Amino acid sequence: MVTDTQKLLGTSEEDEEEEEMDADVKEEDDGDRRNRGSHAASGSSNDEFMFQQSSMQDQVDTPGGSRRSRPVEEKERTKLRERHRRAITARILGGLRRHGNYNLRVRADINDVIAALAREAGWVVLPDGTTFPSKSQGTKPPAVVAGSSAHQSSPPALRGGSLSGHRSPTELNTCRMKGVFAPTPSPYDVQSSELVGSLNKADGLIGCSVDVINSKQILEIPPNMTEQDFSGTPYVPVYVMLPLGVINMKCELADRDGLLKHLRILKSIQVDGVKVDCWWGIAECHSPQEYNWNGYRQLFQIVRDLNLKIQVLMSFHECGGNVGDDVCIPLPHWVAEIGRTNPDIYFTDREGRRNPECLSWGIDKERVLRGRTALEVYFDYMRSFRIELAEFVEDGVISMVEIGLGPCGELRYPSCPIKHGWRYPGVGEFQCYDKYLLKSLRKAAESRGHPFWARGPENAGSYNSQPQGTGFFCDGGDYDGLYGRFFLKWYSQVLIDHADKVLSLAKLVFDTSCIAAKLPDVHWWYRTASHAAELTAGFYNPSNRDGYAEIASTLKKHGAALSFVSGEVQVLNRPDDFSGALGEPEAVAWQVFNAAWDTDTPIARENSLPCHDRVGFNKMLESVKFPNDPDRRHLSSFAYSRLVPALMEGHNLVEFDRFVKKLHGGAVMDHQHHHQQV
Repeated sequence: MVTDTQKLLGTSEEDEEEEEMDADVKEEDDGDRRNRGSHAASGSSNDEFMFQQSSMQDQVDTPGGSRRSRPVEEKERTKLRERHRRAITARILGGLRRHGNYNLRVRADINDVIAALAREAGWVVLPDGTTFPSKSQGTKPPAVVAGSSAHQSSPPALRGGSLSGHRSPTELNTCRMKGVFAPTPSPYDVQSSELVGSLNKADGLIGCSVDVINSKQILEIPPNMTEQDFSGTPYVPVYVMLPLGVINMKCELADRDGLLKHLRILKSIQVDGVKVDCWWGIAECHSPQEYNWNGYRQLFQIVRDLNLKIQVLMSFHECGGNVGDDVCIPLPHWVAEIGRTNPDIYFTDREGRRNPECLSWGIDKERVLRGRTALEVYFDYMRSFRIELAEFVEDGVISMVEIGLGPCGELRYPSCPIKHGWRYPGVGEFQCYDKYLLKSLRKAAESRGHPFWARGPENAGSYNSQPQGTGFFCDGGDYDGLYGRFFLKWYSQVLIDHADKVLSLAKLVFDTSCIAAKLPDVHWWYRTASHAAELTAGFYNPSNRDGYAEIASTLKKHGAALSFVSGEVQVLNRPDDFSGALGEPEAVAWQVFNAAWDTDTPIARENSLPCHDRVGFNKMLESVKFPNDPDRRHLSSFAYSRLVPALMEGHNLVEFDRFVKKLHGGAVMDHQHHHQQV
């Protein structure tokens, strides 16, 4: 049997490897004999050649021998070289799987890697190796290329050189379940030749990818393009999310001087503050209830000295494994030790695969964490933060505390884990198979008088299934039957109850401070009846039911704001990447916003896709201030993701400065000459 570690590294059992290496060596021997035989055959008859080949096949090197088989020592050296090559290959493939999220088979080779890269870029790769752009891409508008005609088509780029503003469906799945939201059509939905970039040197692609934009790539906005005037609109505070690893595992500032330099630049363009994760895996790393806040205290002091504000995220999840995670911050070591003996503290799928990204909500009231429940652990952590850093709370430096409620800090089940093979637009899987959640399901089924309902759906497919390919999510499927409605109600109620309990404790700790909960944009399969991806994520929101109203009411109950996370748009061309997945990111966003507005719940927002150009910033402005909304509503704050070196580059900083001024409701000149340069 192949072990899990061997699967991860792309290697099998040792004896199987030896057999394959023996086969490789034998193949080389056979090849040598065929080559030598071809020369021999030219000077003798075929019969003589066949006799020579059969008689000397096993002959060892001798002075009189005209041909010889490979010596034993050479065979051993060949095996060692092959073993070394396989070890290197295994490490490469293991790194691609673990850090690049490539779904490569166990015995992958270079062809599999190339095919994975091509498919990630949206190309079609047939089993025989035939490769071509997908039909949908062939009809999409071209990327904006400097000095090129708008009617020329450009194939999608591979990883590291993505098309500006263009993301394939696979790239969209890497946005931690965050979709694309464009409230209404606008001048910035560019799908033709309205925008043409110019480069100082060579032609290139212009867009919002961090990898392809630098200070020498400047996007020129045509003078005949009308921009929305946001002067005089309500002031929306702007926060910039700090790097994930701004505090290292020793709870120290990783780069104090570099951070201070960047914060001063942000202050110079009137950014209101910063947003930072307070990682559970750092502050309570080694032992229960032994907290270390030193690095955060230093950070908060720097921010206060610059007269900036802070939004804090209580991060009870791990960092790493999701695209965009450039550091690895696991759950506390003592929690991992418990998980090794009791893996049911983690969310579990139908196949029994554990997800250690965060704790299962089934242990909220179970004393399995060294005598404490999960709720008590969260409460003690937040209380320690409140006591140790009280000065920053009381003087208003900390303007909002966002409470982590699930994977990536979001209120959802980890239904689409890339580490378990999920790829966009799969429906995902239900995550209720740890023994604690199954006990809760059994109790709910017995209370309904149907103990045989104490099970998860058996026909819901797998991570990468599509709704119509399952008996549960298809139109008229079991999701809308008696058992389906019972199960989905229980599944979503566990999510709501978890939010209710944790937010009640957070409000008790932080009292008058503003608290918030983060909600993702699960937009794929929204135009189907079942809304399958939302169901597996815990949002009971089929076409005949509002699954977000009760969540908004729960937030209102505790005076919590709703922090909505989504991508904005593909800005330079708007390919219809959602048609195949029947996605509707705009509809999801408006449903969530309307549910919050109906309960007078404040809404904050953060972007997920990196963007550094004017067109992208203009689209984000429309998603925050809603210029076409007759009620002139707007969001309470905006958090820009993320503080990276590319943002500090000259032209990118100029565009971000314009963006900040517009969010503040100020007038912006078309040509600004005085900006801080890096």
